[in-house]
Amino acid sequence: MHDPFSVEGRVIVVTGGLGQLGTQFSKSLAEAGAKVAIFSRRPFSDEQLADKFPGVAGNIRVYEASVTDKAALTAATQKLVSDWGAPHGLVNNAGIDSKPDGSAEQNAPFEVYPQHYWDEIIETNLTGVMLTSQVVGSVMAAEQRGSIINVGSIYGMVSPNQALYAYREKRDGVPFIKAASYAASKSGLVNFTRYLGTYWAPKKVRVNLISFGGVKTASFDKEFIDAFLERVPMGRQAEIDEYNGVVRFLLSDASSYMTGSNVVVDGGFTAW
Repeated sequence: MHDPFSVEGRVIVVTGGLGQLGTQFSKSLAEAGAKVAIFSRRPFSDEQLADKFPGVAGNIRVYEASVTDKAALTAATQKLVSDWGAPHGLVNNAGIDSKPDGSAEQNAPFEVYPQHYWDEIIETNLTGVMLTSQVVGSVMAAEQRGSIINVGSIYGMVSPNQALYAYREKRDGVPFIKAASYAASKSGLVNFTRYLGTYWAPKKVRVNLISFGGVKTASFDKEFIDAFLERVPMGRQAEIDEYNGVVRFLLSDASSYMTGSNVVVDGGFTAW
């Protein structure tokens, strides 16, 4: 019998597939029998691939391409089509942000927030999704099938709560304000997803957004984590592999009647 949740044999592009979440998505999809094409800004050798993805490296290939470089994206996609055929799915995962433990300059008050940080985040998180969808999605549209997942954030739905970051000024003596650029880029994806989902619906390419909450990591300050968890009804962050299921669901036939949707996976953060 056909398993509607299966992605076996499907060719799926994952941008930023060597990063924290991207690694999990790539590994999970490869384990499920998909052929995973990672689009990465940096080159990655076969030896590195085998070390990073033991047991499933044969189902994964890395193509060097920045999401902000349309020519590189086009070349990588053409090589992918030559290697494995037209893709069935795209996970627009590549993105950047200023971290809670980042520099105060990157998180300056809005009145003096440097434009070059705004430009960098918008270019990667929003323009990069547009360009990658344009290049890879066009191939899927020509095939009359496919699924695109845009990786969003709770900060695309609600404004950052600056109280979460107040400890930095108390500790370091300089203002620390979560910048507007990340929230602007992720909120832009909400309506871009609706736009592209309706635009490509006649071509049978589905486009959906996943708005993620926090992911457990050892790199964030304890003060931030403690304050954040007070605002999460489930009282915890997501485990590193806990988003894999919803990604596979949206790439499979189990979600065949979904497009233009925003799937929120945040432990209840935005429910309060």
